[in-house]
Amino acid sequence: MSAGSNNSGRNSRPKLSLAQRRKARRLILQALYQWQIAQTEPLVIEAEFRQENPGKIDWDYFSEVFPEIPKRVDQLNAHLNPLLDRAVGALDPVERALLYLGTYELAYRIDVPYKVVINEAVELAKVFGATDSHKYVNGVLDKLAPILRSPELEKK
Repeated sequence: MSAGSNNSGRNSRPKLSLAQRRKARRLILQALYQWQIAQTEPLVIEAEFRQENPGKIDWDYFSEVFPEIPKRVDQLNAHLNPLLDRAVGALDPVERALLYLGTYELAYRIDVPYKVVINEAVELAKVFGATDSHKYVNGVLDKLAPILRSPELEKK
């Protein structure tokens, strides 16, 4: 048996680990932060991140998600505004980036379970956000999940 023939006829695309997806989300958060602060073109940021971050990262996910968020800011804000206690622009840039990522995943990446979306955003907030930002991010995304994922929640 050759080294590459152990996938038993399954999808020829290699299965990426959860750790690689988690690393992609971390980089998406950092890229969104940079996009907000420096107002650099997303494709420039993506090229820079690919060059500066070698290793096992779910680059397909990064490339599918990160460039789409800046294109959909108005739609994301429309989902978020009714749930926020302040204007989106008044949010800390890390919180805003996490809410954009979480909202995007809830709205457009239905392949990712809503509980995973919320958990990943909360965990990133604990690492990169202010002291209690994980509670804020959790609260907003928890209110948004039933709105954007009602069919998924109804199955429970």
